[in-house]
Amino acid sequence: MKTNEALHIPKSNGHYAMWVEHKGTLYLSGQLPIHPITKEVPVGIEAQIKLLLQNIESTLKEAGSSKNHIIRNEVFINDVAHWATVDKVYADFFGDHKPARAVVGNAELHLGCLIEIVTTAAIIE
Repeated sequence: MKTNEALHIPKSNGHYAMWVEHKGTLYLSGQLPIHPITKEVPVGIEAQIKLLLQNIESTLKEAGSSKNHIIRNEVFINDVAHWATVDKVYADFFGDHKPARAVVGNAELHLGCLIEIVTTAAIIE
């Protein structure tokens, strides 16, 4: 089992690895929409999910995977009213690739974020 931190996003203060690779599968910890340079969270659900998906794609690339190798996403949103926007941006990002997905309404997320995603992906062989 191999663990690591993503180089492009802020290191967490929590007791966990940013990602763990085990037997060809990559498990990303919950990702928040934090800008890798400014460390700021953008305003609005559309801006947050776009940044979040870019951050996930960068982390996957660093770890030896890609968005087309994502197996499953667990999406946490603070308000189910965001569902239509989240689904549209998500569909535009993934195109024909359709990973398994769960969407969970969650009253409050860390740092006041509107969305968080936990990702499982295959390592590119």
